[in-house]
Amino acid sequence: MAEQQCKYTKVIDYIRQGIDSRVWQHDEKLPSIRQLSQQLGVSKNTIIRAYHTLEARGIITANARSGYRVVYQKMKPSNNSIPRSISLLSMCKDVLAKPSPEERLNLGTAHPNISTPAINSLYAEIGRHSRRQTHSHSHYQLPPGNQELTYQFKNLSNDLGLTVSQHEITVTHGAQQGISLALRAVTKPGDTVIVESPCYFGNLLLMESLGLKVIEISSSPVTGIDVSAVSNAINKWDVSAVLVTPNFMNPTGAQMPLNARIELLRVSNNIPIIEDDVFGALGFNQPIPPIHALDSNKRVIYINSLSKVLDSRLRIGWVIAGRYQEVIERQLFCDTMGSTNLMQSAVADFLKSGRYRSHVKKMNRYYQNAMQTFYEELTQRLDRSHYLYKNYQLTVPTGSFLLWLELPKVFDGLAAYQQAREQRISILPGHLFATSGQYKHCLRFSCSNYMLNSHWKSGLDQLVELIDAQLRD
Repeated sequence: MAEQQCKYTKVIDYIRQGIDSRVWQHDEKLPSIRQLSQQLGVSKNTIIRAYHTLEARGIITANARSGYRVVYQKMKPSNNSIPRSISLLSMCKDVLAKPSPEERLNLGTAHPNISTPAINSLYAEIGRHSRRQTHSHSHYQLPPGNQELTYQFKNLSNDLGLTVSQHEITVTHGAQQGISLALRAVTKPGDTVIVESPCYFGNLLLMESLGLKVIEISSSPVTGIDVSAVSNAINKWDVSAVLVTPNFMNPTGAQMPLNARIELLRVSNNIPIIEDDVFGALGFNQPIPPIHALDSNKRVIYINSLSKVLDSRLRIGWVIAGRYQEVIERQLFCDTMGSTNLMQSAVADFLKSGRYRSHVKKMNRYYQNAMQTFYEELTQRLDRSHYLYKNYQLTVPTGSFLLWLELPKVFDGLAAYQQAREQRISILPGHLFATSGQYKHCLRFSCSNYMLNSHWKSGLDQLVELIDAQLRD
């Protein structure tokens, strides 16, 4: 079974890379099932399964009696591959900080589903530890963190393909603090950092606050950052760091193939790489080794947290900093003078209980089903529109719970966001994920709480009508 899964994913990677490199272009016919079976030396059933999966992700389409054709085409290289200052704070505050009425359709926030027994157990554990605090001495939890928690994070890291010791792990106040510590360890104000484009707005805001410039490298919504464009930027500009999310990047859900990760290590020379892996545990297929696991020089700073797997409110993460561990722990100590042992010890006991792993397996099945169902429901509605039929791109990632919708260039995502709010529908506009508004025609959806019922169906009807009406005007 494992061998069949490996063959199947290799076929998918082969086809995706062929499309990204324009071996097969938009609307071009792909090899027949028989041809590809003979070419790759795998069974016809393996090819059929791969084609069906790629069709479900919106990358190819089946035509009656004429095989499969390419729908998805990798984005053209961005013209934004120059160092740019960032000014996103006012827009993010406007979009995210407004008090909202009771939402009837929450597709905007990238928070996990917390309506599970494991989350109830987690907060029961926190309650037990809280009651014990009155019987212990008051003290700070100094870096690198609670000893049992660093041990449990070592185990979680091993599950994700990293071979590390407990002593290499530093506990942080979530992934965002980890990224901040990493950037401060390897850059200074005015330096330039390479990022994916589109890029998570929290990282853009962080770099804005640190006085950094960014080079935005266009990324495929399927295979992630364009490594050849990274190489060109490094050869042209003085780059201090590369910040990437190889697994299911926010907002597109892209996952870098193994060969792209190896190539990124090669072309980046000795430049520090900051690897954000907050969605790494939420993969539906065989995991790909993190970039940190492929690095023999200890220049990759690996960052993870429990926010996307358990609950965003926990604000507990970890960093594996390699050669930068000492400076990061010094910064962490100066920033906080210690953390709360209450949360760290409670989370450590929860992880020790074994409930985390069963929770992850359960949620991965749930998210995979939710995203596939949402994709089918949304595409059915989009395809009914004369203005939208075959004029959009929606891909289903192989992990996480986020989907990225690219609409015609004339579409205004920020206007749609504001109109949707009036209907009590929460979405996130693409404006937030770049420095110059180049994704204003895009929307990001979170399927973490999606349910197939009349309530959600009527909400999707309204959302698509809103999109369609804007394009009709």
